[in-house]
Amino acid sequence: MKVLDPRGLEALLEALVERGYRLIGPTVADGAIVYEEIRSAADLPAGWTDEQEAGTYRLRRRDDDALFGYAVGPQSWKRVLHPPSVTLFRARRDGEGALELVDGAEEPEPLAFVGVRSCDLHAIARLDRVLLGGRYVDAAYEARRGRVFVVAVNCGVAASTCFCVSMETGPRATSGYDVALTELLEDGSRRYLAEAGTERGEELLAGLPGSEATAGEVEAGEQVVERTAASMGRQLDTEGLPELLAASRDHPRWDEVADRCLTCGNCTMVCPTCFCTTVEDVTDLTGSEAERRQVWDSCFTLDFSYLHGGGVRTSPRGRYRHWLTHKLGTWHDQFGSSGCVGCGRCIAWCPVGIDITEEAAALREAPQ
Repeated sequence: MKVLDPRGLEALLEALVERGYRLIGPTVADGAIVYEEIRSAADLPAGWTDEQEAGTYRLRRRDDDALFGYAVGPQSWKRVLHPPSVTLFRARRDGEGALELVDGAEEPEPLAFVGVRSCDLHAIARLDRVLLGGRYVDAAYEARRGRVFVVAVNCGVAASTCFCVSMETGPRATSGYDVALTELLEDGSRRYLAEAGTERGEELLAGLPGSEATAGEVEAGEQVVERTAASMGRQLDTEGLPELLAASRDHPRWDEVADRCLTCGNCTMVCPTCFCTTVEDVTDLTGSEAERRQVWDSCFTLDFSYLHGGGVRTSPRGRYRHWLTHKLGTWHDQFGSSGCVGCGRCIAWCPVGIDITEEAAALREAPQ
C-alpha cells in the first residue's frame, strides 16, 4: 500500500487525464452529491456529508474538509454505463424518397470513475452479469464498460439508510477496482491509503509521489472501515428470504404497502442494479427523420407488463410485490445473487418513505 497526501491525490487525477481518461466523480449540484465530469480534486465535495432517512436526503457541512465524507447520492454509476436514453439507430429519407439507416452507436471515450463505493462496485458486477453474461450481450454497455478505470473509495461514513453489511457488499472494496483509496483524517490533515487492484492500477500508483504505508497507517485504514461497518443504519435478514417471499404471495402486507406506494418508479430509477428498458420511436414533424431509442423502463408502470388484451399487473399491490420479490428473491434464480446491494437509495428517494428492509422484516415477523 501507498500513502498519498492531497498533492498525491491530485497527481493521481492528473495521471489519469494524461492517459486519456475523462474524469467522472462526485461533486455538489442541486443540493445533492452527484456524479459529473470533474477536472481536479477542487471539484470534489470537500467538507460535505449527507443525512438520509426514509423519504429524506439533505446535505450538511462537516467539521473537516474530507473529500469523501458522505455515503451515496441519488445517482449510481448505472447512469453512465447504462444510460437512461441510448439511440439505437437513425433513419433518414432523402429528397428522392430513398431511406438511409444510420447506426446510432458511437465510440465511447475512456472514463475514469472516481469515488466508487463498494456497494456500487457490486452493483456494476451485477449489471455485468445481466448485460454481458448471458446469451444476448448489450453491445453498447460492453463498449462503455471496457473503457473504464475505477478508483474506489472505502466508506468512512454510513447513512442511516445503508445496510451493505447485511448484503455482504461493503463497506470495504474487495474487487472490481483498479485503485482503492481510504481517506485518513487526523489532526486536521488528509491522507489517502492507496491500494492497487489491477496491473494498470499498480502502474499508475508506481509513478505517484507518496510513501510506503506503515503498519500504523494500514491499521488506521482498517479502523475506518470497521467503524463504518459498525454504524450501519439498517439491517436486512437474508436467511431464507427468497423462500419467504415465494411463500408470501397473498400476504396482507402487500395491501398495506400498496396504500402508500405511488408507483412512481423512483426506486427503480435510483437503484444501481435495475436494468429494464423499452424502445421508443421518435419522428420529426416532416416525417423525413426518425430515431429508435432504448430508454429506461420500470416495472411500476402499467405498460411494463402489457400483453395483448391488457396489463398483467394492474394494481400497485401487484407491481410492488413483483419488484420486491424479484429484487430479493428470484434474482437468485436468474443471476445467482440478490439484486440488492444495500445502498439504501430506494429508501431515501421514495417520496412516501417505503423501506425495503422494513417490508421484508414485516413479512418475516408475521409469516403467512
